[in-house]
Amino acid sequence: MSMRKKSLLVGINYTGSENELNGCHQDVENVAEFLSYRGYSDDPRSQVILRDDLGGMYYPTGHNMLAAIDWLVSEPGTCNFFHYSGHGGQVRDPTGNHPSGILDTICPVDFRQAGQIDSDTLHQHLVTRMPPNSTLFVILDCCHSGSALELPYVYKSDDEGNVNMIDNIREGVHLMSEASDLFMGGSRFNMAEAQDLYAGATNFFRSFKHMGEQQAPGLGADEDNAIHSRILGIV
Repeated sequence: MSMRKKSLLVGINYTGSENELNGCHQDVENVAEFLSYRGYSDDPRSQVILRDDLGGMYYPTGHNMLAAIDWLVSEPGTCNFFHYSGHGGQVRDPTGNHPSGILDTICPVDFRQAGQIDSDTLHQHLVTRMPPNSTLFVILDCCHSGSALELPYVYKSDDEGNVNMIDNIREGVHLMSEASDLFMGGSRFNMAEAQDLYAGATNFFRSFKHMGEQQAPGLGADEDNAIHSRILGIV
């Protein structure tokens, strides 16, 4: 029996604002067409589209986006697809758990009033709550998208369209190895640098601590969009 497929597509042009973009609505249409060829239904029970030319519950406020994300990962045994096209940003980390002091974000249409959705919140709603026996594909078409979900594997395209996989776990192991070498060196300069590397590596692994946990399902300024990075993450 094939897995039930669900999709959530978000496109925000920030129409009429100083942050206006072009093409995010079209991005959603293009991805919806692609998904139709991959066996995803456009039935409202299986696909939700949020755009800022739509109203009500389909208007991409922060509240509506998180509610839709909770809906996406609310059923076990599903293949889920999340696409976001819009602005990405960065905010200060209020927890102090990230050595950089910065969290990557995505920006709802009302981000100036209600705030941005940071990587910790996005991970909590989209990844940590994902039920058993489910798969999640994510495309974030925005700036600062590389660590917006803190996933172990991401695929990033360069300016020429070549796609490369980034193994975040391997990067974390590499940082730990470099830190260990510096600790063995023993000088005061090396110790400071090693501590920084160790903190970075620890943060890599801390971000994966929820992977595989079973939890109750929930229900509920950038450059022009043409040069936004595209990140595909797979859980």
